[in-house]
Amino acid sequence: MARIILILSGSIAAYKALDVARELQRDGVEVIPVMTEAAQQFLTPLSLEVLCGQAVHTDLFRPGEESRIGHIALARSADMVLVCPSSADLMARMAQGMADDLATTILLATEAPIIVAPAMNPHMWSHPATQANYSLLRQRGVTFIGPVPGDVACGEKGTGRLAETENIVSSVRNLLSKRTDLSGKRIIVTAGPTVEPLDPVRFISNHSSGIQGYAVADALAQHGADVRLISGPVSLSPPANVTCIHVRTAEDMKAACLEQLPADAAICVAAVSDWRPDVAYASKMKKSGDGIPPVLKLVENPDILATLSRHDQRPTLVVGFAAETDDLRKHAEQKRLRKGCDWLLANDVTKHRFGGKRNQVLFLTGDETEAWPEMDKPSLAHRLADRVAQFFQARV
Repeated sequence: MARIILILSGSIAAYKALDVARELQRDGVEVIPVMTEAAQQFLTPLSLEVLCGQAVHTDLFRPGEESRIGHIALARSADMVLVCPSSADLMARMAQGMADDLATTILLATEAPIIVAPAMNPHMWSHPATQANYSLLRQRGVTFIGPVPGDVACGEKGTGRLAETENIVSSVRNLLSKRTDLSGKRIIVTAGPTVEPLDPVRFISNHSSGIQGYAVADALAQHGADVRLISGPVSLSPPANVTCIHVRTAEDMKAACLEQLPADAAICVAAVSDWRPDVAYASKMKKSGDGIPPVLKLVENPDILATLSRHDQRPTLVVGFAAETDDLRKHAEQKRLRKGCDWLLANDVTKHRFGGKRNQVLFLTGDETEAWPEMDKPSLAHRLADRVAQFFQARV
């Protein structure tokens, strides 16, 4: 059983650490909670103790334990240290190598990997001092997850929110189960929607959230792959150890994919808009006043999956996703053949809609069709990553 020290510092987001601890325990992880003095102003140690089934460590020197240097023993006992949430203050003390409380002493004494999930006011996060500490800690090998943009507790908006629980837990899994069976493989993953402009304020798009594509990129990175995530506009933070390339239109996404060739595999999860307006107006279109709406002419967007499947530098493995509303198997089989990809994962979006946390797919190859059970999107991503690893291992 893996053993993780979970350090909570002073942030209004401290309560979210309870969900993180719960999910880690579901993975069979032993969670050892540590709270700074400031953290205890936001969350009671009793809440964390009951949830983790472990005494909460708060004091640097505990009577009865220092005969064996208890704080050092605690630091050395962990397979990983997770700071969630991390305040700007704790990041600053980490960067300076301070050890004036239990949390900073553990962080200085541990030899285990460290993950930090910051949460703070957006102006505090963007301050040059915090950004300098962030850069320095990354140079020293600390893994960061978040923060993410959005509304924060103080009423302001910007980058400073704690990353989503599933992203934090996924990063922990990444470091705990670091694998190398896809080491040396470059894999392109597309994710999210594309946005096709009509004029400066209007566009054609779809409801894709990017959650599944980001989970696939994360899972492949956990197998040691060099992942190039080509993402349409989404409100997600890129997974750890993934190179993310942000695009907007289908043409942009196609160009970005081709720039990453040659690659060993391409997994096209993105919901690319099938059509775009034939003209993108430079100025906002105005109502004519006669009540007659303008006539829009649509043209077909490039087929990225088919392009990669038939390219001169075709990846060894090309995988597509299909969102369908009826006749799932029939339409999925037709699409796989039409696109020329090796595998296709098809889901019914009337049952598992865009933006949801769970998914269920038919997995099609040239030889078989498997009905995968319903599962959360990270689990589906890990199952697909395992199949990709098996595919390449069989070719060795």
